[in-house]
Amino acid sequence: MQRIYISALVDNHEGVLARISSLFTQRGFNIETIAASETSIPAITRITISTEGDEEIMNQMMKQTQKLEEVRAVFALEPSSSLMRELLLVKLEADETNRSYLREICEIYRAKIVDLSLDSMIIELTGEPKKLDAFLKVLKPYTIIEMCRSGVTALERGKMSYVLE
Repeated sequence: MQRIYISALVDNHEGVLARISSLFTQRGFNIETIAASETSIPAITRITISTEGDEEIMNQMMKQTQKLEEVRAVFALEPSSSLMRELLLVKLEADETNRSYLREICEIYRAKIVDLSLDSMIIELTGEPKKLDAFLKVLKPYTIIEMCRSGVTALERGKMSYVLE
């Protein structure tokens, strides 16, 4: 099993995201991340889904998704030919004993400290999912109060390899 990424271009209507996520659930697949946003064409929404599976699972999910009426295009995103990003916000316990260490970690990963209080700090990091995973691994010795990840959003490099109908 490996992490697979599927992107769908769909009509920008209410309930489309729910229909697509429920399709995955009905087939017994766990969605690891899901991100949706309007595209440069306001009537079209891009949905990017990451899940665990193999090529057979990916092909099955793409075929099932393509059957939905609102779906214009579905395609696999290959990490080697796509630009993938995710946003992480993490709130850590921080005081005078560990603030400088946390600041150094942020500098190395090019993360931003976006909020600082007497007993905590919130850090923002954007990057490839692997970068966020590595950052969180380095933060393991510190107390994470809360964290939130946006889910992967991605675009294929180069010209579009699909045609909108």
